[in-house]
Amino acid sequence: MRRLDNIDLRLLRVFVTLVDAGSFADAQIALNLSQPTLSTHLAALERKLGGSLCVRGRRGFQMTPFGEATYTAAQKLFSDIHTFEERVGQHTGQLAGRLRIGIVDGVVTNPVFSLPAIIGRYLENSDSVFIDLELGTPHLLEQAVADGRRDIAIGPFSQKAPGVTYVSLHQEPHGLFCGRGHALFDMPAGKITPAHIEDALFSVRGYRQFDDLYRANHPRASGQVVQMEAQVMMILSGRFIGFLPRHIADDWVKQKQMRELKPSTYQFLSTHFAAYRRSDEKRPLITSFVRLLRQQAAAMRKTGSTAV
Repeated sequence: MRRLDNIDLRLLRVFVTLVDAGSFADAQIALNLSQPTLSTHLAALERKLGGSLCVRGRRGFQMTPFGEATYTAAQKLFSDIHTFEERVGQHTGQLAGRLRIGIVDGVVTNPVFSLPAIIGRYLENSDSVFIDLELGTPHLLEQAVADGRRDIAIGPFSQKAPGVTYVSLHQEPHGLFCGRGHALFDMPAGKITPAHIEDALFSVRGYRQFDDLYRANHPRASGQVVQMEAQVMMILSGRFIGFLPRHIADDWVKQKQMRELKPSTYQFLSTHFAAYRRSDEKRPLITSFVRLLRQQAAAMRKTGSTAV
């Protein structure tokens, strides 16, 4: 095998993305590359390494033993590069490296807890940091932090992952909503009974379905979503009721396209945490970001906003 140069790092990242995506079609989307270009990059890497990395057939994409060894080595290489960047950055007084952040969807509309503002402040004096921001469900993000695939994640976590530190940040108000056209939309609030709620088609969050059923005292789910945008669509159909963060529903309520049902009965607060590995508690790249999260949480408490 010939010695690798800088271009091979780019080709290795293409290969790692391909493996993580699980198929050529998904990797094309992730990399924004055409199928011929992706195949060309893979072939170039195989020539430089001197072996076949994967095969494509009726069973789909599969790595060869050489490909599996290359993938493992590439992950270790990129991890070492990130560590090198951080250590060099520490001696220059600048943060450097890749910060992998995980976040649940729907946060961008939250007027109280502004993650975009935090990222902006973080990069004011840290323009050598590469921000890798990924959306996911609470369970998957929590697991990604625990196994090292994400450096820090923010969301309503179970706080059960081993070796993970949880910092409470913000309590997000939720309500139960229906859309225009639903039988409950124009019904006077005093006439809506628990039986009306139980009889309505109920859309639950797939990762919190039992919690949702319990909070609404509902016997069964008739629909399921993962993203909040999907929940909005279900409610706007006029057929389902379901829980939403109030900051997402507010605009729809103002447009008279949604209505909150029995707020005093069904409202609740969802606590959001910052989660990161205990083993990373001394990494400046992570501690600096956590410090900004804590500062914003403290500012919310001082101003009386809904925060922990």
